[in-house]
Amino acid sequence: MTRELTLGKRLVGDGHPAYIVGEIGINHNGDIDIAKKLIDVAADAGCDAVKFQKRTPELCVPPEQRNMMRETPWGYISYLDYRYKVEFELDEYREINAYCRARNIDWFASCWDEPSVDFIEQFDPPAYKICSAAMTDMPLLDHHKHTGRPIILSSGMTTMEEIKSAVALVGESNVLLCHSTSTYPCPLEELNLRMIETLRREFPFPIGYSGHEVGLPTTIAAAAMGACYIERHITLDRSMWGSDQSASVEPGGLQRLVKYIRVIEQSMGDGVKKIYDSEKPVLKRLRRVRSMPSFA
Repeated sequence: MTRELTLGKRLVGDGHPAYIVGEIGINHNGDIDIAKKLIDVAADAGCDAVKFQKRTPELCVPPEQRNMMRETPWGYISYLDYRYKVEFELDEYREINAYCRARNIDWFASCWDEPSVDFIEQFDPPAYKICSAAMTDMPLLDHHKHTGRPIILSSGMTTMEEIKSAVALVGESNVLLCHSTSTYPCPLEELNLRMIETLRREFPFPIGYSGHEVGLPTTIAAAAMGACYIERHITLDRSMWGSDQSASVEPGGLQRLVKYIRVIEQSMGDGVKKIYDSEKPVLKRLRRVRSMPSFA
C-alpha cells in the first residue's frame, strides 16, 4: 500500500521526509509586515510551507455574535469588525505570494467559506486545509473537492463517523488526514497521540499531525509515530495579542522542532537487522566465539 501524495514539489507520505508547516493563521494580527516576518521565521527554520486562514467575515460570523463587543488592539469594537481587522485581502495576498516565492517556501490556506476558496484559487495553492471546525460542512468540502487540489483534513472536534463521512465525500486519493485536538493550548493528557496509529490502520492515505500543545517533545513524538505532515502555529512572541498566540511556537523553538524531526527521520532506518561496516572493527576486537561444552 502506497501512502503518498504531492504537495508543491514534494512527495509526502511513508518513506519521505515529513512536510512541516508553520501555521501563521491570524497570528499576523492583520499586519502584513508581521506576516512577512513569520514567513521568514518558517523559511529560516527549514519549514516546507506556511499556512494562513481566509474567511469572508459576514458569512463566517454567526448573526448572534456579530455585535458582541470585545477589547482589541484597535479598541473596543464588535466581533464582526475585529474579524475584518485581521482579514487580508487581495493586495496583502499578492505580497504574501511574491514574498513566499522569493523565500522559496510553499503557502496555502484554510478557507472557511466557498468565496474564500474561489479567492485563494487564483494563487495556485499546493493544497487546501479543511480546518476542524469545517469537517462536517459538506457543501464546503465538496467545493474544495471540485478544485482538484490535494485536501488536508484536520480531525479536531470530530468523531470517527464524522471523519469517515468527510473522507467518503472527498475520496481517498489526493487526501491527507491530520490527527488533532482543538484546544488552545491542548493539555498533554488530551493529545492522544496513539490516534495517529489508529488513523494509519483505518485509512490507506497519509496521516499527519496538527498540534496545539505547549512545547516540542510531543510533536517530535508524533513524527516518530509516523505522522508525515506536521503543523504547528507559529508566532514572533507568545505574549502577543491574539487567541492562538499562547499555543504557538516561537522562532527558536521552530528551528529546534524542524532540526529534531529531521534527526528522528535520519535515525529511523528500515527495520532490517544488519551489521554495519562501522561495527565490524568493534566486532573483530570484542566478539568472543565460544562453543557449548558437549555432555554426550
